[in-house]
Amino acid sequence: MKVVHLSVECFPVAKVGGLADVVGALPKYQRTLGIDASVVMPWFDRPFLAQHSTELVANGTIKQGGDYLDYEVLKEQEDTLGFPLYFIRIQEKLDRPEVYCYPDEAEQWIAFQHAFLHYLHQQEELPDVIHCHDHHVGLIPFLLKHALDYRDRFESIKSVFTVHNGQYQGWMDWEKATLLPIYDTWKWGLLDWDGVINPLATAIKCCSAFTTVSEGYMQELYQDANGLQDLFKIESYKAEGIVNGIDEAFWNPETDTSLEKNYSKTSFRSGKSANKKWLAKNYGFSSTVPLVVFVGRFAFEKGADLLPKIIDELLEKSEVAVFVLGSGDETISEQLAERVKKYEGRLATFFGYNESLAHKVYAAGDLLLMPSRVEPCGLNQLYAMKYGTIPVVRGIGGLRDTVVDVSEKDGYGFVFPDPDAEQASACVIRAVNTISEKKQFDQIRKFIMQLDYSWENSAKKYVKLYHRLVESYDA
Repeated sequence: MKVVHLSVECFPVAKVGGLADVVGALPKYQRTLGIDASVVMPWFDRPFLAQHSTELVANGTIKQGGDYLDYEVLKEQEDTLGFPLYFIRIQEKLDRPEVYCYPDEAEQWIAFQHAFLHYLHQQEELPDVIHCHDHHVGLIPFLLKHALDYRDRFESIKSVFTVHNGQYQGWMDWEKATLLPIYDTWKWGLLDWDGVINPLATAIKCCSAFTTVSEGYMQELYQDANGLQDLFKIESYKAEGIVNGIDEAFWNPETDTSLEKNYSKTSFRSGKSANKKWLAKNYGFSSTVPLVVFVGRFAFEKGADLLPKIIDELLEKSEVAVFVLGSGDETISEQLAERVKKYEGRLATFFGYNESLAHKVYAAGDLLLMPSRVEPCGLNQLYAMKYGTIPVVRGIGGLRDTVVDVSEKDGYGFVFPDPDAEQASACVIRAVNTISEKKQFDQIRKFIMQLDYSWENSAKKYVKLYHRLVESYDA
């Protein structure tokens, strides 16, 4: 079976969030299951592409509004990531250094999707499934069926759409419709939601099946999906929640080259201690007290606006150190910087994205804090547990699916109900009091390091879904 994953992020080429981690790992694991999986993404002016050779495999021209855009399709020659990786490059559209935040983003993603379909139309062998990731490629399921130049040839292709975050939907004014490939205008209602073109809504209406990145998040979308909850209910017959996995070839404390000292579930005490001492020495805080860490974007949905107050509560009421690695909202950054001065020697920060440092932070931490308002799956808690760092999380979405409070049978984490600073700090303090009992602390750390959240199980579920869709068509 041939499957093409379509995404604007893929680790390590271009990463902003968890989407990149999924697309950079899932196809590799699917290939071990006999699936001919590949990835197609936009070209970015990033270090990965400067460091790896590519070859031109196709080119062409598409019409976007009144403009003719030339595109190139390039393949990474060595299959470095464990699967074929293709890039679509369009001068002044898909050749930029950053993934997001350009004023013509809608035009970028329309061009990417159109060029992909134009390229695909040239190929002798078509994929059985196109797996689309998030709203940036949400028009593909519609265009496969209703774009006049493509629909006859692409009639048999199944489309799977994964909702990584339903809060972002790619809204665009109807004036952008003139930029799309020529389509059956009688079907305009499939593009529309609440008077605008909504690529996420379009994908849910038109795809063969859609998935969310955890069971819990699927249920939450039925209740609150930024205006699409009724649509998710209507289309629920083709929904499936499949929790994300982690790439254990990359996230493994026994082999991780980013760490100061590697360790296993039998040597975690000395290993975590060595990494904690390195982080404390380099960032100026005590290594003799429990270390609470936060890794992530400074965004409202991540509950990052709660961090300053949580830190105040923690550092005034308990003997802990806090390390924050992240970037985003400047107001949050400024508030944290002020507190670094106030709590010198107890609070440290790194503002920005640093993959290697993130690995060290997971290895050094005793507790990981995730006060999220929205968390479709969450990968940070999975990384942390693999590294023996106990999660303290708000019980939402995938966090609720993957972290069980110690008060419950076989519990191994700490969960609080609401995105509230006082609840979060109280939960951290509860965790600190629990881990002060060294025997219980070690038991929990050993237990969470043995939990299986690898991609193998999740990849099998996706493969089963693909087969069900393709075989139902053949029947």
